[in-house]
This record gives sequence, structure tokens and C-alpha cells, in this order.
Amino acid sequence: MQFELITTDSESGARAGRIETDHGVIETPIFMPVGTAGAVKAVHIHEVADEVNADIILGNTYHLYLRPGIDIIGKAGGLHKFNGWDRPILTDSGGYQVYSLAESRKITESGVSFRSHVDGAKHFFTPERAIDIQRHIGADIIMAFDECTPYPCEYDYAEKSMHMTHRWLKRCCERFDNTPDKYGYKQTLFPIVQGSVYPDLRKKSAEFIASTNREGNAIGGLSVGEPHEDMYGMTEVVCEILPVDKPRYLMGVGTPVNILENIALGIDMFDCVMPTRNARNGMLFTSEGIVNIRNAKWQDCFDPIDQNGTAFVDKAYTKAYLRHLIISKEMVGAQIASIHNLAFYLWLTREARKHILAGDFVTWKNAMVRKLDRRL
Repeated sequence: MQFELITTDSESGARAGRIETDHGVIETPIFMPVGTAGAVKAVHIHEVADEVNADIILGNTYHLYLRPGIDIIGKAGGLHKFNGWDRPILTDSGGYQVYSLAESRKITESGVSFRSHVDGAKHFFTPERAIDIQRHIGADIIMAFDECTPYPCEYDYAEKSMHMTHRWLKRCCERFDNTPDKYGYKQTLFPIVQGSVYPDLRKKSAEFIASTNREGNAIGGLSVGEPHEDMYGMTEVVCEILPVDKPRYLMGVGTPVNILENIALGIDMFDCVMPTRNARNGMLFTSEGIVNIRNAKWQDCFDPIDQNGTAFVDKAYTKAYLRHLIISKEMVGAQIASIHNLAFYLWLTREARKHILAGDFVTWKNAMVRKLDRRL
């Protein structure tokens, strides 16, 4: 993987860059749709490519390991061949899912034992195992195995967890460096900064992660319930330390406003389930604000879904029609809403990139932030 930093905004930390992988180019800043089990919910793979126009999607190690299993994915020739996606893929190591299984997992220095949410069977992930599974899945970008601490989190626990994540990272790096790429193309390992909402821990973790000199770096353990001010504060601390010549990925973030504010702090890559999850419940993100399409006020509104005139899906789909589909629980309603929200997120990051390149990012960002959080 190669990263080119094209420019940095003169009034903020916002960056425009270019990541090159064997499966294609990713222009940053970028939002990555989440395909947890190898599919973006309610959206065909060709729609993710052609209508959403995504450069890269995510898969999840924990979920793909349980179903369909790495043997099946391996027989298919990797996840790209299995799901038909021919652009880059990033896999989460499963650390976040381990965090979410608090009642059915046990963390030790060796790794994590947990019970499957599918059938209750016992499994054990080590840092080495997480790397092996991701190699087998065939992701272009592989995440190190870490512990995602909850919020709130006591300082002592956050510190101990951070150091364990660092020790696990050493094991991940050793395993990655001593195993071959699986399917004839290059794979890349990203380490993950932890440290909860404690600036000194985040600083120590960022320094350690930077010292490993991998091709890119990630920030984890945020967007887990902490106030947005804490998220931004920790991101700022970390971005001041992580190397400028490598991409920075903020995991699991977030709302459109979160994304713009973190771009301004120097983040290049984002992912979140919010666009598709909220779409299935009838919440739409638009360039003028948030639309709850279930509200009766939209039942006879025949305007395009986005009032700005920017149609993220076919202009034939009006608010009234989409409301009818969602209220009627027609599956195509969730599909249209999901495509719209994902396409909006990609539009937003690409507009940010345009304004970074044009030199007026901060002015544009501030104007957008005032609109994006309001309810229409």
C-alpha cells in the first residue's frame, strides 16, 4: 500500500490524500460502508460500486469467522471472489465485537475466549489467530487485534488495557511479517491507538503506534458513548503525534458532523453502521439536515429526497413515495434509504476533499455543520 499526502488545509488539519492498493485507488478523506458479514445491509454489491460509488468497504473478522467460516471464504479465493467486490476491503480484527460481548467473554494476556452469538460455541482469539483469519479472508487492509475499552472507563483499567493492546500489537506485527500474502496481492497491517478519554494515555499509545512504522494507523475506542468533545479532544491529541505521511483511520465514526469535525483534525478514513442502520428505521441524512421520513409531513411531499437538488438516488424517488415504502415495510424502502444515506456520506467526504484542495475547507465545513444536525 502506498499513501500520497497531496495537501493539508492551511486553516485546519484537514488533508487530501491518495491511497493506492492492489485492488484500486482510494481518495481521502473517505467514508467506508460497513459490510459486516461480507455484504452492506440492504444494498447489492453492484449498487455499492455504481450508485454509492464507494472506493472501499469493510468486512468483520468475528462475523465472517463464524459465518460462513474461513474455509468457505478460502475455497472461494478470498472475500473479493466470494462477494464479488473488486475494490479494496478492510477488515476489523474482531476487537470491537469482543468488547460488545462483555457478558460472554474472558480476556487474558494470551487472548480472548468468547461464546458465539450464533450457537453459543466456545472460541478463542489470539493476536496471531486474528492475523491468520484476516489473511485468509483476504483483506487489503488488516487491523491489529486490540481491546476496545468501554465508556466510562477507570484510568487504571484503561492504562492496563492499553499496554496489553501494545503487547498484542507486537505479536500481530511478528505474525504478519512472518506470513505470506494469501491470494497474490499485497496486504497491509494497521495498528490501533487506544487509551480511552485520557490525554496522557492517548499520547503514549500514539507514540507507541507511530514507533511501529506500519503503512497506516488507526484510532479505536472512541464513539463508544463518550461526549463528542472528548472524541474530538482525543483525536486532536493523537493526530498531533501520528506521522503525517501515513493515513489515519478513525474507527466507528460517526454522524455527518462528527466526520467533518474529525476531518478538520486530520483524519483520512471513517466507517460507521449509522447510514444503513438509521436508513432502515426511516432516518435520512441530507445536505440540509435530517429527515424522519415516517413523519406525516412527508406523506404528500413530491420533492426529491434531498432538497438541495443533489439526488443521491434516482430523482424519481420522492419523499412521499419513500415514506409509503417505509411505512408499508416494503424491503425496497430500506434499500432506497440505505443507498441514499451511503451515497450522501460519500458525497460529503468527497465535497470535503474538493474544498480542502480549493483552500476553503473551514468556511465550507462551518456552514455545513450548522445545517447537518438540524431536523427538517
